Amino acid sequence: MTNKLKITTIGNSAGIIFTKDILEKLRVGKGDMLYAIETQNGIELSAYDPVVSRQMDVAEKVMRKHRDVLRKLAE
Repeated sequence: MTNKLKITTIGNSAGIIFTKDILEKLRVGKGDMLYAIETQNGIELSAYDPVVSRQMDVAEKVMRKHRDVLRKLAE
């Protein structure tokens, strides 16, 4: 998939207008956040925050490891 996206002026800033097709593929809409992640191949746009994803992975491991303690605390 290759699409040309035009950079346009928005107030004193610059912005890119995404086609409806691209927004659907990213599963985002007006008001949602996109994250620009630097990779070996350039900049990747993603709808999820990789930092939050890593934090959630750690939280899940802690919850699995200490399941009994967390149950007792919840009582």
